[in-house]
Amino acid sequence: MNMTISEQERDALYKVIYSRRDVRGQFLANPVPEEVISRLLDAAHHAPSVGFMQPWDFIVIKDRAVRSKVRDGFEVAHAEAAAMFSEDKQEQYRSFKLEGIMESPLGICITCDRTRSGEVVIGRTANPEMDLYSSVCAVQNLWLAARAENLGVGWVSIIHHDHIREVLGIPEHIVPVAWLCVGYVSFFHQTPELEQAGWLPRMELDSLVHYETW
Repeated sequence: MNMTISEQERDALYKVIYSRRDVRGQFLANPVPEEVISRLLDAAHHAPSVGFMQPWDFIVIKDRAVRSKVRDGFEVAHAEAAAMFSEDKQEQYRSFKLEGIMESPLGICITCDRTRSGEVVIGRTANPEMDLYSSVCAVQNLWLAARAENLGVGWVSIIHHDHIREVLGIPEHIVPVAWLCVGYVSFFHQTPELEQAGWLPRMELDSLVHYETW
């Protein structure tokens, strides 16, 4: 394999990064071919991991009955979340489309097995949460690979992990990290939907970069 990145390949990667979106309401019913799913999972499996422990597992869910149970958990957490916002924000929050669990043809749950390499893992000794971050890297790899396949992905974070664990039969010691809605879409938004809605602006990079010290 030629490990040198050409300018065209570099530009394609940046296009994928800048055009990635958290998709909620544009999913099409078209099934995702098995070979495409395999490529996504392989990309996720090649994410960096602390101590090369590869703590992730991938649960692929197509069954609508299972996804309906997952969506029930979203509805509970969504109602709880709405009550946490100030009165002037609650109405806008409730107006947002925040999941596509049933609209997307496919759900993928990415987990973290924190026991996979034993108690002592290279790189996790000072910061034990590094294994969870490793599984998040797998999420990002899958997300970017999906965008390169012209697939949309939506990360449903408004759901209790215990609910996902119960619905999918995940062992108690395994941490559900992400429920991802995956599928082809009718279009990709030019900018993130919450930015369009005026919920929050994109921060200026210069305000976030520090040199030598904070």
